[in-house]
Amino acid sequence: TRTLDIDGRAASVFGLAGPGGQGLVLDPGQRFRVDLTNNLDVETIIHWHGLIPPNAQDGVPDMPMPLLAPGETRSYDFEARPGTHWMHSHVPIQEMHLLAAPLIVRSAEDVAADRQEVVMFLHDFSFKSPEEVLAEIAGGHGGGGHGAHGGHGGAQPMQAMPMDGMGAMPGMDHGAMGHGGMGGMPMGNMPGMGGMMGMGGMTMDLNDYDWDAYLANDRTLSDPEVVRVERGGRIRLRVINAAAATVFWIDTGAATARLVAVDGHAVQPLPGNRFGLAMGQRLDLEIDLPSEGGAWPIVALREGARERAGLILATAGAEVRRIDGVAEAEAPAFDTDLAQEARLIALTPLPERSIDRSQMLMLGGSMQPYVWTINGAVWGQHRPVIARSGERVLLSFHNMSMMGHPMHLHGHVFQVVGLNGRAVPGALRDTVYVPPMSMVDVALDAGEAARWMLHCHHMPHLATGMMTEFAVTASA
Repeated sequence: TRTLDIDGRAASVFGLAGPGGQGLVLDPGQRFRVDLTNNLDVETIIHWHGLIPPNAQDGVPDMPMPLLAPGETRSYDFEARPGTHWMHSHVPIQEMHLLAAPLIVRSAEDVAADRQEVVMFLHDFSFKSPEEVLAEIAGGHGGGGHGAHGGHGGAQPMQAMPMDGMGAMPGMDHGAMGHGGMGGMPMGNMPGMGGMMGMGGMTMDLNDYDWDAYLANDRTLSDPEVVRVERGGRIRLRVINAAAATVFWIDTGAATARLVAVDGHAVQPLPGNRFGLAMGQRLDLEIDLPSEGGAWPIVALREGARERAGLILATAGAEVRRIDGVAEAEAPAFDTDLAQEARLIALTPLPERSIDRSQMLMLGGSMQPYVWTINGAVWGQHRPVIARSGERVLLSFHNMSMMGHPMHLHGHVFQVVGLNGRAVPGALRDTVYVPPMSMVDVALDAGEAARWMLHCHHMPHLATGMMTEFAVTASA
């Protein structure tokens, strides 16, 4: 546990501290040889998001290793994949309690390049316990900004908390939830229906909770981190969205940027000064600073709202002005039309080969009762998505719900190959955002024969059942 100062108020949260503070940075070629010690008074387990360890070291409760007991140490040793990754508890209420940290694996090119590396680790934060937050969201009292998701009172708070490490979720009455996802849901129940992707010109509020604070590197904009930079220097900004339920836009303002990697994989450079990322995703931005001195705020804007977090790049002696944590105007909803995803092209795509197996995954759910499903089922009633090791697999995520879902697959890298039925030479990723009423196709080569998690990285969605498994069997 550690204590943060949130706008002058002390907050006790969890942490993942390595030799150099929160998180880990590995050098090129360095193996992931880590001893993980649980200094909490509760059981926990850590998932190495973006790395592909042997399944036994992946960090999912009882798949196959149990949670670490208080005081227990577990050793890990596997090959580390270069890129911007992160690590977090795979117990949703613990991740919501900030049990997460950066996990950066540097490449030889990173070391050789004449540039400064900066990490921007984003969180949403509540002074309430994660259990209270989840109960409020499930009961329809989560705030959620501007009314699109308001007024859903009456649903009973979830019985699933506290969760037993996302195992069988004891106490959850699956029978009371209904199994159809969006099946029998009347259109009038669909929050923000009129605001779907420009229908009627309305904007859609995709937030279902108003958090107390939004953090960049554990700090709000009332006291942001100021990173000392050189005039005319080049920055590699590694942005990690570790939030429980918030999508962010990254706005570099006057500092022009190039998006050069997503989820730790290089893409053809994309110039701009505003890029978005959903929960679990990462962006690497290259920024060339002007030759004159100054201060350049890098701001993370909460989608569909005015709240923001950020840090400031500043040369020595530059005047650093205070930035308000609330913007004058709302940021738009992120990538409802998949325009950003459509512009991403992998620098090193998957090798061409024919598809051996195709599977459709229907993403569904409702705000009342607050339950989220894959193929109409919650975790524990799920039917595994199956493949054989070595097969080229096409997964089609079809989101028929009114919320966006960042879908994360453990143990694999996939390539985005289709957006709303249109073929694309898209980015390599491990987490893809599927906006409301949209379809995203990804291709991958099935890896180690094992049970691999496949789930939404929106923690309240995950906590209420939006998880299945990608069950890989040995090749014949």
